[in-house]
Amino acid sequence: MGLIQKLVGQTAIYGMTTIVGRFLNFLLVPLYTRYFNQAEYGVVTELYSYTVFLMILLTYGLETGFFRFSQNADDKPSVFSTILTSLGTSSTLFLLLVAVLLTPISGAIGYAGHENYILMMAVIIAIDAFTSVPFAKLRLEDRAFTFAAVKFANIGVNIGLNILLIVVLPHIARSGNNAWLLAHFGEPKIAYIFISNVAASVITLLLLLPGMLKTKYRFDFPLLKRILVYSLPLLVAGLAGSVNEVYDRISLRYFLTIPEGANAQEYILSQVGIYGASYKLAMIIAIFNQAFRFAAEPFFFSRMHAGDARHMYARIMNYFVAFTLVLFLVITLFLDFFKHFIGSNFHEGLQIVPILLMANIFLGVVFNLSIWFKLSNRTSFGVWITGAGAIITLAINMAFVPHYGYVASAWATLACYVLMSVLSYILCQKYYGIPYRVATIAGYFTLGTAIYAAHELFHFPIVLRIIAILAFIAAVVLVEKKSLRATH
Repeated sequence: MGLIQKLVGQTAIYGMTTIVGRFLNFLLVPLYTRYFNQAEYGVVTELYSYTVFLMILLTYGLETGFFRFSQNADDKPSVFSTILTSLGTSSTLFLLLVAVLLTPISGAIGYAGHENYILMMAVIIAIDAFTSVPFAKLRLEDRAFTFAAVKFANIGVNIGLNILLIVVLPHIARSGNNAWLLAHFGEPKIAYIFISNVAASVITLLLLLPGMLKTKYRFDFPLLKRILVYSLPLLVAGLAGSVNEVYDRISLRYFLTIPEGANAQEYILSQVGIYGASYKLAMIIAIFNQAFRFAAEPFFFSRMHAGDARHMYARIMNYFVAFTLVLFLVITLFLDFFKHFIGSNFHEGLQIVPILLMANIFLGVVFNLSIWFKLSNRTSFGVWITGAGAIITLAINMAFVPHYGYVASAWATLACYVLMSVLSYILCQKYYGIPYRVATIAGYFTLGTAIYAAHELFHFPIVLRIIAILAFIAAVVLVEKKSLRATH
């Protein structure tokens, strides 16, 4: 249990960084959904959807490759500098390519006349891709507090500038007689969101730079080739996974049925905005997923040769599912409270929040299951698993978005991750054999969804909601204690 407690401790530190950071960024959602209309917020939702795809493309699996090859004593001295050089080169080339092709790229994705948005997004993506491995190095070295400090600096700059540019300066400009302020900051602008993010990414780069400069640089091209052989299947899997993660928002532009007489662009962006705001409520579980991944990935690799590793991975899966189901119940049973975090003109999308919450739980399950092909060097299986998910995502969105809009996108997301979980589990049992307690996990899902369904039918009062959540937690504790006694 000591090692699991260490994982819990690391998750707590990364979780504090991620949860507090994402929560503070989450607090920007009420700001955005009150200062910008549905269509304007749709711009932010749509453009940030592309960043998921591009970040995977520009890191091309090297983060996981860094953890894997850092376990080899012969490779360890050169791994970081080799990968950093590769990422620096590719990120710079990406930024130059976007700058040269800025006008045609902007026109192709429907943002002609807003080239500044695209260029700023490119700067953000290039910097974040380059700094991904310095952050991974901090995780590998268990420097969680340094990791947290840099992340908090990024968050502080981003949020501070958002508030300054969207709230404070426009208020000062409208209440004073300064013509320059009124001309430049009289009204909140979408561009200020991107400006704030660029500044935060630059600050992050500057804070990580001293550590990068202290590194003894050794570029080992044969080592890079070996890392790429390992990591490129993860890139393909990641690209397919990005389809699963963000295609729902992008597909709305192409498959929505436009009501007669409506302005097509405005209607599309308004639907994307509503979907994006509802998705933010489901991000609470995604935040935990990210915190868990930051702590779990290096932990899983460090324990790969231990005799009890597979049983430990199975036990961790149980704890993960139970905890995320508690989060699911808290949010869904108290959705009448959480809904106030987004503007009232976005509330029509609340019906999809439970679907997206459950989808994020299965996404976390997929991450837990994925460890088998990473540890066994069978990363090509990740391509087939995420590829199958991508096919489901594309098919459901294409078939049903014209009839059901963003509700179909939410169901497509859930169907995708459920399918990926099933496929990964089947292949894991065939090729690696982690003894997951499927019956127990299924029992947790059944109990959690039954409580949610009962609340939807009978509208529990607040006291009964709390009792229901505590009963679920008590059931999990009893089952896990019994399991631990049985294994000792």
